Amino acid sequence: MNPLKQLFLSELADHLDAAKRLPPVMSDMLQAATGKGLPKLLKAHLKETEKHVKKLEKVFKAFDAKVTLKKCEATIGLIKEGEEIILELAGSPAINAALIGLAQKVEHHEIASYGCLHEWATVLGNKKAAEILGRLLEEAKDANDELVELACSRCNLEAMEEGNHHHDGAGDGHPTRAAKRDGMLPLKGNRRGSLSA
Repeated sequence: MNPLKQLFLSELADHLDAAKRLPPVMSDMLQAATGKGLPKLLKAHLKETEKHVKKLEKVFKAFDAKVTLKKCEATIGLIKEGEEIILELAGSPAINAALIGLAQKVEHHEIASYGCLHEWATVLGNKKAAEILGRLLEEAKDANDELVELACSRCNLEAMEEGNHHHDGAGDGHPTRAAKRDGMLPLKGNRRGSLSA
């Protein structure tokens, strides 16, 4: 088998496993969210992720390959982190900012995976697979941007409410600067392009 195709199918199996593992923890995140707008956003992302499973299976079919799974260690780590956040920050003003941070890590992992898969499918000459993966890549980018907007406009500042009573000089309440400190920034670059390996 072409080495690049072999790599492609291995990464595809890894991300299909991720897409199957994520919905339960995303449901827990949805239940833990308290901020205005966040539950609705997480619910929409949950529905998108559930649809990704069938779309990724279609990519396997586009390559006439058997649908397989490969344990995604990165996603297992994110799930563990999500469980810890929910337990440790329940009732804290910081819970929503933390949940957004975790959701962004999930989206960034998707952007990297879908970006590479899209590029590889293109190089391998499979237009159907590249088209599906291109749409998934754009969905992940859009989801990340929505999370950034909510973090900068509301949740990061709400997380400071408790700390305002014990101000340590670390913040000035400005949403953009708060976003930079927390790493909540939109992705730069060509929105229509893809990531390369």
